[in-house]
Amino acid sequence: MKAIALVPLKPDSLYLGELPTPVIDDVPGGRGVLVNVLRVGLCGTDREIQAGEYGAPPPGSGFLVLGHESLGQVEQVGSQVTQFAPGDYVVATVRRPGNSPYDAIGMQDMSTDDEYHEHGINLLHGFFTEQYVDTTEFLTKIPAGLRSVGVLTEPMSVVEKGVSQAYEIQQRLRIWNPKVAAVLGAGTIGLLATLLLRLGGLEVVTMALEEGPYLNSELVESLGARYVSTRQVSLAEAAKLYGPFDLMFEATGHSPLVFESMQVLGKNGVLVMASVTGGDRVLEVPSDAINMGFVLGNKVAVGTVNASNGHYQAAVRSMASAETIYPGWLSRLLTHPVPGLDNYQKAFGLLSGRNQQIKVFMEVAPFT
Repeated sequence: MKAIALVPLKPDSLYLGELPTPVIDDVPGGRGVLVNVLRVGLCGTDREIQAGEYGAPPPGSGFLVLGHESLGQVEQVGSQVTQFAPGDYVVATVRRPGNSPYDAIGMQDMSTDDEYHEHGINLLHGFFTEQYVDTTEFLTKIPAGLRSVGVLTEPMSVVEKGVSQAYEIQQRLRIWNPKVAAVLGAGTIGLLATLLLRLGGLEVVTMALEEGPYLNSELVESLGARYVSTRQVSLAEAAKLYGPFDLMFEATGHSPLVFESMQVLGKNGVLVMASVTGGDRVLEVPSDAINMGFVLGNKVAVGTVNASNGHYQAAVRSMASAETIYPGWLSRLLTHPVPGLDNYQKAFGLLSGRNQQIKVFMEVAPFT
């Protein structure tokens, strides 16, 4: 079967290759679930792996199949599987257990291993192929009514994890009740963070470089949030105008903004960092002021990345709520569909950022 793969750490080595077709017995004991891949989303991680910045193949393999934002449909289940049935729509989790104590208790997203096991990213083949076999504990069922937007489940799970971490951490404050949030970045993660925070009843200021109106700013404003261009208003100015910010969600991919955010975060506030920055940028920051602000203001900074099963399930619930409260909003994020694995070069070319895309995704197979 077809698969989109590359040689990790070798820039621009992307190619369309072949993999053996999986069978249900690839997972022993009747516990396997054979899934037909329907859609796979692309993001900045795929672009960075394509550029040779990071990534590693599975042991014994000289290549890595890409793709971590999947949506599939169950084709067949093993004799011991009761949670899924043929025809069900499913999303597979990205990070899988390693060897740390956190991996052993189902919290592989908090692993302390030096090498993470991540489908389509590190040590595990991804979902840019036609079929895969998995076990039930790593699959999340997607209601049929959400199938058209189900490929957004994985990025939504990252947002769910980040926001839930903020609330869990601030249980230390007993009465923490955030009112105003700032989201930095209006790409897929930033828009989904804006959505989740609005579903939670917060006032939200979403900041990005581009001046409105354009699709992303319109999507922000249609949720009742405020869109601000950083070309017109700096982060410090926005904090004075619309803050203090109780919760900040950084999703720009531009690391200097993390340190600016630390300076404007409100007292008892939480900064959630979702950007994975693989570069080597160096800058000078007002370290004394940042340190003093965090110490005296009881501030917190926390990172979020690949999520656990519970966050995927929470993502499905939030997406269902969004379809009820903001019908059609999620589908507007799916701006650039590319049909067929054969068109992989077109899909990855769209990641250049010059097309004002929100979500590029490949339609591997049609819905049935």
